[in-house]
Amino acid sequence: MASELSNSRKAWSVLIVSTLAFTVCFMVWMMFGVIGIPIKKMLNLNATQFGLLTATPILTGSLIRVPLGIWTDKYGGRIVMAVLMALTVPAIWVLSYATEYWHFIVIGLFVGLAGGSFSVGTPYVARWFPKKSQGMAMGVYGAGNSGAAVNKFIAPVLLVGFGWAMVPQVYAAIMLGALVLFWLFSQSDPAHLVPSNVKFMDQLKTLKDPKVLKYCQFYSIVFGGYVALSLWMVQYYVGEYGLDIRVAALLAACFSLPGGVLRAVGGVLSDKYGAHSVTWWVLWVSWICLFLLSYPQTDFTIFTANGPTTFHLGLNMYTFTALMAILGVAFAFGKASVFKYISDDYSHNIGAISGVVGLAGGLGGFVLPIMFGALMDLTGIRSSAFMLMYGVVWVSLIWLYWTEVRRTEVLGKNAVGAQA
Repeated sequence: MASELSNSRKAWSVLIVSTLAFTVCFMVWMMFGVIGIPIKKMLNLNATQFGLLTATPILTGSLIRVPLGIWTDKYGGRIVMAVLMALTVPAIWVLSYATEYWHFIVIGLFVGLAGGSFSVGTPYVARWFPKKSQGMAMGVYGAGNSGAAVNKFIAPVLLVGFGWAMVPQVYAAIMLGALVLFWLFSQSDPAHLVPSNVKFMDQLKTLKDPKVLKYCQFYSIVFGGYVALSLWMVQYYVGEYGLDIRVAALLAACFSLPGGVLRAVGGVLSDKYGAHSVTWWVLWVSWICLFLLSYPQTDFTIFTANGPTTFHLGLNMYTFTALMAILGVAFAFGKASVFKYISDDYSHNIGAISGVVGLAGGLGGFVLPIMFGALMDLTGIRSSAFMLMYGVVWVSLIWLYWTEVRRTEVLGKNAVGAQA
């Protein structure tokens, strides 16, 4: 009994301090979503260049996820996470001295290492909990995505009060403090390591499984879309509704905050009802929200018997924000349900598989902001970003239907997870 209590305390200590570390890492990873706005004005960037600027950290944070997941299996999450956080501190600080566009791109690549923390913490915390609670544990850890919202609360205040260069300096200090707390309160267990005789290629063999490709597609929406929209929304509010950057960031947090915090709820729901059921409903809710968000501000004239009558059709700021909040909740549940799939199907190789799926999600977060900017430059329609997302979700719904729904009951007593 004493041993079980001790292990439980260690597990929760690991989960809490890892979630804190991931929140700080994610906050840093999303930094350009706010400070990119004055940088865009300073350097006179177009929408595509702005998209590349905000997306650059996402690229390295994505590409490094596979090796980080594998190193976590081999060396343990505690040491890998600590080294990763330590490496980002100098890069974050140096960013405040950048003056040219290429400076921001190059330094952003190093700052982006913070985004790889997801593939370290997910297998690290999951192995401290029994299988029936792993969805909850990964969901709580994944709630560190709320760092995107924390960024929107902190960065605008620093930016307006002291200028954009103060933001990376404060963030470097926060990262260093989080590193110290993580090291003091985290734990390690040799039993959680993959046996030393398992080779790199042995861990990657399961990637031939076609199910992994499907999970990558789903995650590129619920995580990649979340990252992309978190980066894009502040400037969207500023451009579309003419808001001050602080108000724009606050409203954008209505998407980012539930999209991060409620991931833990999604983990619990996935444990109870099954990953399939949660993912299916997530995609449908996302599809409906994105359809409504896609419609641009439109004025049209109808010639009636009494003469021409003009109507305006479009979302006002409050309706838009409400739909974004719903979309954020759906993405939060979806991020948890995808990793419940992984813990169910690959319990002995979570690190490598979560690294690959995380890579796909991160690449989605890298490519989408650039495409948002290119579409904006090409069409001049800001809501074209949501049109693109709508099409991607539509493809995923069809894929899920043909591979799972046709053979699975989603509602009723025989639904997946209903007996749990």
